[in-house]
Amino acid sequence: MKLKLKSKIIQTFFKIGVISKGIDGLLEIAGGFLLIFITPQQIHSLFKVLTQHELSEDPKDIIANYLLNSTWHLSPATKNFAAIYLLWHGLVKAGLVAALLLRKRWAFPVAIIAFLLFLIYQLYRYSHTSSPALLALSVLDVFVIILTWLEYRRLRKSNGFASSPIQHL
Repeated sequence: MKLKLKSKIIQTFFKIGVISKGIDGLLEIAGGFLLIFITPQQIHSLFKVLTQHELSEDPKDIIANYLLNSTWHLSPATKNFAAIYLLWHGLVKAGLVAALLLRKRWAFPVAIIAFLLFLIYQLYRYSHTSSPALLALSVLDVFVIILTWLEYRRLRKSNGFASSPIQHL
């Protein structure tokens, strides 16, 4: 009975983690499309409006100042890179999440490898930026990778992989 409860808990956390990654992927796709159509100046103006209230209450607010300052010197080349990166990253993530939720056998090892590559890149970027957000995302990604591996093992033991596109929805 304990083993079944542990399996259910892992399965629940797996679904929560993977669905969160899927939502993140969809937001990245939307953000990538937005970046294609807006200029760096418009991005800075948007962040100025979004942080104005917070900075009027606390001019030294770390997060608001970080957001505002990071958009101040945004070049068109950086904006284009960010748009392409967000689109590609979001499409890969959303596609893998869909395949994982459909219990496609191939998706589990591919997702683990892709999430590991994303994690390595995030840690590389963290080494250059020291961004706490990247570190927090990396910790969450480690949990999702572990949960994906555990769910893969569980499905392999129980032969619970989908044999048709609509099975196990």
